[in-house]
Amino acid sequence: MSDLSLTILAETANDAQAIERLHERTFGPGRFVLSAYRLREHVDHLLELSFTAWIGTLLVGSVRQLPVTIGDTSALLLGPLTVEPPFRGRGVGRALLERALKDAREKGHRLVLLVGDEAYYSRVGFKAVPKGRATMPGPVDYSRLLVAELVDGAFDGVSGPIRPDWSMAR
Repeated sequence: MSDLSLTILAETANDAQAIERLHERTFGPGRFVLSAYRLREHVDHLLELSFTAWIGTLLVGSVRQLPVTIGDTSALLLGPLTVEPPFRGRGVGRALLERALKDAREKGHRLVLLVGDEAYYSRVGFKAVPKGRATMPGPVDYSRLLVAELVDGAFDGVSGPIRPDWSMAR
């Protein structure tokens, strides 16, 4: 972060409006048609595994994680991850990712999925889901469906549709 002091905090219910405004600015209204949003419609993200990035009192980034299943296997869906444009390229996204994955691992989670750029996310352990191993609702570019194993071999033999974890439905 060079000259900026970054603080990563667990998301709280009080952060919701500021995060929504951040999503509006960075993703726009088209975000609601993305397949990952179909998974977010009925199950809330986990506050204890979702994080905010602050410089002083300014919210500069956010990452969320949602409980999902791949077939019968529990996993997390990471996203959205967003950083205010003026603060991109300064390690904010990486700090949020590292904290999200570290805490998920510490809480016993084994797999994390996301839809994103493999070149960016591979730096923290994500790799492409082999073609045909998992499906998502709605249109998705399957070359961007990525998985990180928080436990070695956790993705071995896992396949099927990616769905909200209905045991956590609101």
